[in-house]
Amino acid sequence: MRKIVINKSYGGFSLSHTAFLRLRQLGQREALQEPDLGAYWPSGATPREPSLNMCGALIPRDDQKLVQVVEEMGSQANGHCAELKIVEIPNDVQWEIEKAGGVEHVSEVHRTWS
Repeated sequence: MRKIVINKSYGGFSLSHTAFLRLRQLGQREALQEPDLGAYWPSGATPREPSLNMCGALIPRDDQKLVQVVEEMGSQANGHCAELKIVEIPNDVQWEIEKAGGVEHVSEVHRTWS
């Protein structure tokens, strides 16, 4: 089974600064490339500061290190207004994340014509 991280809140997907730092510690490529805004204001990088807790937008949702951090940290991995959840799907499914107001779900890719 493949694990995918989605957001179940209307705020949109984001990681906390703490989760972002853990991903960098693990060597996650996209997290290492993303600027660490909290490094310039570490005392302000608390969960109540939205600008420093909206990290990880470019990390693939099925990244094993992302899944690991969300499993390790639970709700502490949630970014500002996010409620992260891990869903499991079969390995052979072509998938995509669909959103409605920031709330996400995983669906199987299918053909569409207009």
